[in-house]
This record gives sequence, structure tokens and C-alpha cells, in this order.
Amino acid sequence: MLKPVVAIVGRPNVGKSTFFNKVVGRRISIEQDEPGVTRDRVYADARWLNREFTLIDTGGLDPSSEDVLLSQMREQTKLAIEMADVIVFMIDGKEGLTHTDDEIAQILRRSKKPVVMVVNKIDTFEQSRDVWDYYELGFRPIPISSVNSLNLGDLLDEIVQLFPAHTQEYREENIISVSIIGRPNVGKSSLVNKLLGENRVIVSNIPGTTREAIDTELKVNDKTFRFIDTAGVRRKRAVADQSIERYSVLRSFHAIDRSDIVILMVDASEGYTEQDKKIVGYAHEAGKGILVLVNKWDLIDKGNRTYREWQDRFYQEFPFLRYAMVEMISVLENSRVSKIIPMLETIDQNRARRIPTGQLNDLLHEIILMHPLPQDKGRSLKIFYATQSETKPPTFVLFINDESLMHFSYLRYLENRFREAYEFTGTPIHFVLKERTREQV
Repeated sequence: MLKPVVAIVGRPNVGKSTFFNKVVGRRISIEQDEPGVTRDRVYADARWLNREFTLIDTGGLDPSSEDVLLSQMREQTKLAIEMADVIVFMIDGKEGLTHTDDEIAQILRRSKKPVVMVVNKIDTFEQSRDVWDYYELGFRPIPISSVNSLNLGDLLDEIVQLFPAHTQEYREENIISVSIIGRPNVGKSSLVNKLLGENRVIVSNIPGTTREAIDTELKVNDKTFRFIDTAGVRRKRAVADQSIERYSVLRSFHAIDRSDIVILMVDASEGYTEQDKKIVGYAHEAGKGILVLVNKWDLIDKGNRTYREWQDRFYQEFPFLRYAMVEMISVLENSRVSKIIPMLETIDQNRARRIPTGQLNDLLHEIILMHPLPQDKGRSLKIFYATQSETKPPTFVLFINDESLMHFSYLRYLENRFREAYEFTGTPIHFVLKERTREQV
């Protein structure tokens, strides 16, 4: 069964994001007193009276505006309305009714969806007596204050009562979370749209358009992928004085933390950058699976070895990511996009790979015979035993006599041999050292 979907709709700057964050219990949407700050839909799970539902925060709806971004936001909001089981129509109680509110009300009446009209910014019970004028829009007004949490419980009671009966039970499937990271305007939103076959994320040639991290799910065969399309991460000096961009940078790294697999998108016309190295380095340290997609491949003059040269250049510039999958694509021309889902499936399988303890120690014995353990000042490193403690990423515990004798170069040698013996492409593998005497093992 699917969770009910609740969409928050209204003109810009009426307090939709503040309400969204109060309901979900954490600061997900950007809150700022500036019209149009929330551009794309933002999804989050919420619960009230033991009922789970998905809440969608939308950008401001202005039906008559000809502004490019506002018109795209209008299309995104309309899509959220189509998805919704219940619509929260929010109005600014301090500004009073506007022509735009009336236009939105007409759109919502045509949708035939259950609508709960909310008059926000009513900060006292005395002010709540002044909401009767809003009845002329055709809905019963409920006065609230998102900032002060006034009347939110009554509002949520009303919303839950409107949920369709068939959505009462929900079980989340095994979901593979994939964040898409990279510099602004590299094609992240376009890739999500191509994979989904639906324009669920705003596409614009204005860098920084995607300010929120957006979760969108795609089911392929028996697997469900949750794509987290993030704002492009700019250099810090480029965003130092822009609070909205600062939130977006932090959210991009948070998206990596939420992911199983990270897709780093690179612009082929710009090549690999230091910023790419910092971003994907964070993903590597966090133990995420990594797929590198060099987009806009159609813009590159190519010879017989160009493809291989770009792969080799990546491994030279990112030597700590020799396990990563690297593919050249063109989202615009739909070139090699069909390979992405199978590559993600392979990475997920490799992240979940578990090696039986017996096989692991047989391999370790062969490795040591081929390359003896290091020595220092007459003392020799001893590895008594190995076991795999975790998956996602695969983590191996080595029981040794003295951690100071284990040089990083030998650990790198062990990793290379492990990768030769077993398929770990696309995933880091971790080693944990534990000192033991032979008697303790």
C-alpha cells in the first residue's frame, strides 16, 4: 500500500516551508522571507495519530506570471497537485485575500481533490475571529500559525480524516538510495528526468536552479531506486554571502550521508575539478558506492582512444577511487543512459557481497605467501585471522599483533588482492585492525 500524499500549495511567501518543517519535525525546506525561495518540490515522511503520509512542499504558485522560473514552478506545483491525495491550500492571513489566491482556488476546485484551506500567520486566538472573509473562496478556512504551532493539531486531524481508506497500511520496500552530486549546471536534473521519463525536476540553464535535495523513486524489475537530486556544490568563496546557497551546500553533503550510492556527474567540456575531488572524497570516506558519469560527451572531439584516456585520467587524478565505475554519457542525446541502472544494480550487489570466513582466510594465507608481511626493527607484523564484520560497504577485521607495524602500503596491497579475488567494483572496502596475541585469537 502507498502512503497518502499531502501537497502544500499557495502563492509565494505565505509560509509553506515553515509549515512543512514544523510537520515533519526537522528543517528540510529552506526558510527565508523571500518569495520564490523553494523552487522544486520537496518530499518528506510525516506521521500524525499513527498515520504515516508523504508531505510535499512546493514553490509558490502564481498562475498568471510570465516569469521563466515562476512558470516552471507552476508546472511543478500542478504535478504535485496531480499526485496528492489531500491538498493544503495556504493563504497569508496578514496580507488578506489577493487575486492570486482566487486564481489558485479556481485551479484547486477543478482538481476535484480534497482541499484544506489554511489561513497562516494568525498568531493569536483573537486574530482567528477575522478569517470569515475567506469563505468566499469556496473552502472552510482553518486559522493557524506555523511559527507558533497554533492550531496545527486540529489542522492535522482534519488532513488525516481525508486520507483515502486504501492507503492505511504501508510497508517500505528495500530501497537503494542514490544521490546525484556535482557542480551546478552539469545535467543532474536532466539525468533524473531522463531516467524517470517524466519532468519531475525543474530543468533550467541557470546554475543553482535546484536548491533543495529532492527524492524521487523509480522501480525497475524488483528493485526500487530513490534518486536524490541535489543542488550543485559551488566553491565556498562563491557562496559565502548567499545564505540560500549555503543551505544548499550543506544539504548536498547531507544527501551523500543519506545515500547508498553516489553518482558524481562531471561536465566533459570542463573536465575533472578540485571541487569534484572534494565532493567525491567525502563520499569515499563515508563508504558509499561510487559511479562517475562524464556528461556532455557529445561536445568532445573524439578519437580512437579518447574514451579510455578519460577513464585513465580519472584514475590518475583520483587514485583513491580506482574501484569507481566511470562512464561517458550524453543525457541530451540519450547516449549510454540505458547503462546507468545496470551499473547501479552491480554496485549495490558488490556493496552487499559477503565472503565466507574460511575462503577469506585461505585468500589471506595465499596473499602473505606471495608478499611477506612487513618488518620494522627486527619485529614482524603477524595477521592471525580475518573475518568480514559488515557489508555496505564490505568491512574486514584483521586480528594482528601490533597495529604500528601495519603500513598503509601493505593495506593497499591487501585491498588490491581482495579486489582481484572478488568483485568489489564500485564500492570501497574497509579494513579494521584489532590487536590480539595469538592466544587470544
